[in-house]
Amino acid sequence: MPQLVAIDYGGKRTGIAVTDDLQMIASGLTTVATNELMIFLKDYAQLNKIEAFVVGEPKRLHGEASSIEAEIKKFLEQLSKEFPGIKIHRVDERFTSKIAFEAMIKSGISKKKRRDKSLIDKISATLILQDFLNYR
Repeated sequence: MPQLVAIDYGGKRTGIAVTDDLQMIASGLTTVATNELMIFLKDYAQLNKIEAFVVGEPKRLHGEASSIEAEIKKFLEQLSKEFPGIKIHRVDERFTSKIAFEAMIKSGISKKKRRDKSLIDKISATLILQDFLNYR
C-alpha cells in the first residue's frame, strides 16, 4: 500500500512525516529547508509510492487563517502540478507545535535538543499525520 506523507509547512523549515506501508503508524521522517521542499518531495517520490499528501492548515485560535496560509496555497498549487495524480488533504494543525514541545519534555529530551526547532517541526508533522489517520 502506498504511503501518506505529511507536511508541516513553515517559512524557513518544513517538517515531514510518513506512514508505514500499511498506513497505520505515523513517523517523523525529516525536516527540510522550505526552499528545498519540492526537490526533496520529488526525490522521495522516486523511491517511494505516495497515495496522498496531508498538509497542515495553520489557523489562529478562533479559526481564521494564519498569515502563512497565502504562502501555503502557492505551495499547494505547485504540489498539485508536480504530482497531479496524488490527492492532497488539509488538516487543522492548531496547537501541534505546543503539543510537540510538551511531548519532548515528557519523553525526557534534553533542553539543548528541545531548542532544535527542526525536531519540533518533524514531530508536528507526525502529529498532523496521526490526526489524519485517526480521523480516517
